[in-house]
Amino acid sequence: MATVTKLKLKAETGNYHRREAEQSEAPAEISDSRTKRVVELGNGSEVIYISRFLNYDQSWDYLEYLNKNMPWNRPRIRVFGRSCVQPRDTCYVASEGLVQLVYSGYQPHAYTWDEFPPLKDILDAVHKALPGSRFNSLLLNRYKGGDDYVGWHADDEKLYGPTPEIASLSFGCEREFLLKKKPYKTPRGKNTSGEPSKKRPKIDASPEKHSFVLKHGSLLVMRGYTQRDWLHSVPKRVKEDSIRINLTFRLVL
Repeated sequence: MATVTKLKLKAETGNYHRREAEQSEAPAEISDSRTKRVVELGNGSEVIYISRFLNYDQSWDYLEYLNKNMPWNRPRIRVFGRSCVQPRDTCYVASEGLVQLVYSGYQPHAYTWDEFPPLKDILDAVHKALPGSRFNSLLLNRYKGGDDYVGWHADDEKLYGPTPEIASLSFGCEREFLLKKKPYKTPRGKNTSGEPSKKRPKIDASPEKHSFVLKHGSLLVMRGYTQRDWLHSVPKRVKEDSIRINLTFRLVL
């Protein structure tokens, strides 16, 4: 893959502030204590964050390739019963023969790994860094600016099983990734005293939260019961005006 100059990348991907541009190049797949953060969420849930998974120049090459070559689509989806345009571009890659992905009433076309060889190289690097993992599908998202986002949700579709491992690789503009615990709901008609109640379920208004800044070339992994017990989002950041591309590797059972 050809080396991409900073000037060329600035013209093609927007005014991205290269916070690490003057730092020495980091080797691929660093996972030592200086770059790796492990957060135990409790009850069998865990998040791993590797801030420099791929080196700086390699990450820029991948960003240019993905931005130019993926068949991006901005579909219409259904959210809370209403039809709307998804606030980010998307593309889906999967191994043949898997159960088809459907989310928010939308079924993306599944492209093959062989159509995009660099994605196979990235997949190999992720598998090497996460011994025992075996991903066979990839959902890509492109955020063109700060108005593009993903709201609170959990990737708890049945095709991923009860304890899915999801590896999220980021390129381009840094964005904040938020986690919050799903609110506890008291079952309708029950309370702690055992007496029937006609009130609506009580919801915890202040759930536990965590925040990560997803850097260019970083990898974040959600494991265990994170999708069962937690929600995550990438909120709007209107002052950001440059591209971010995110790859989420998953195992379809």
